[in-house]
Amino acid sequence: MATSLMTPPTITPGPPTPPEKNRMSASSQNRLGNVLVFALLAAGSLVMLAPLLWMFTTALKTKVQVFALPPVWIPDPPQWDTFVRMWTEAPILSGFKNSLIVALTVTVVGSITSALAAFALAKLRLPYKNAIFLVLLSGLMVPYPTIMIPQFVMFSRLHWVDTLLPLIVPLLFGNIIMIFFLRQYLSSVPDSMIEAAKIDGASYLQIFRVMIMPMIRPAVAAQFILWFMYIWNDYLAPILYLNTPEKQTLQVVIANLNVEFATQRDYPLIMAASFVALLPILIVFLIFQRQIIESVALTGSKG
Repeated sequence: MATSLMTPPTITPGPPTPPEKNRMSASSQNRLGNVLVFALLAAGSLVMLAPLLWMFTTALKTKVQVFALPPVWIPDPPQWDTFVRMWTEAPILSGFKNSLIVALTVTVVGSITSALAAFALAKLRLPYKNAIFLVLLSGLMVPYPTIMIPQFVMFSRLHWVDTLLPLIVPLLFGNIIMIFFLRQYLSSVPDSMIEAAKIDGASYLQIFRVMIMPMIRPAVAAQFILWFMYIWNDYLAPILYLNTPEKQTLQVVIANLNVEFATQRDYPLIMAASFVALLPILIVFLIFQRQIIESVALTGSKG
């Protein structure tokens, strides 16, 4: 007796998807993602730039336009003479010069000493170097107001009050945060490189100058900008030690302008001085922008 066998139907596979289509779909998705990220970053940049643009346009307004309702977004005509009047009616030039002297001296010399200290704490065979590093870090937990009065008494006995020395000398020996950051950055450098250079007859200063400094240059640039911003925008220490208007830094001068001209409602003059005070930070950032990007990229690759 013959039995009939049921054979399953054969399914013929369709034509394979060409790799060009997969590639095109992936590229279109990447393009869409890039457009969304760009739109998000553009919106964020507008939010961040809006106060700066408002500051600049306020400097170009008249006193009446500052308080006008509805607000005047674009002054017509712009009062460019406010930037000229700013230099004659207030000690802006002397404040600008004093701030540059303090910020550049502290950050340039202090960055070198901080890099040397980080190199010594990370790679040299020093006795109790870990204990020294912990003592340095413990200094970060001491708030400045607790040492403000004793420090002022000490500098007054040295006759440094109403000079730039109290703002410069204590910071020439390094920054604890910068030392910590560079020490952690140097921890990934193999000790064998230092030992090989010592066998070749190089001194520690030669090793630092030829080998270490090019390695940590992006990290130094990133910390340099942060430190420069802190020193440039510092207000507490300058207002404590500087009394003569010609010796005050720019932030103290602007604060005095706010007290003096706010009663006269001369806000365009205050905004013009504040806008000029932002320019050095912007210039320093543009100069060291590539080094900052390299620092972030190297830190991410090491992590």
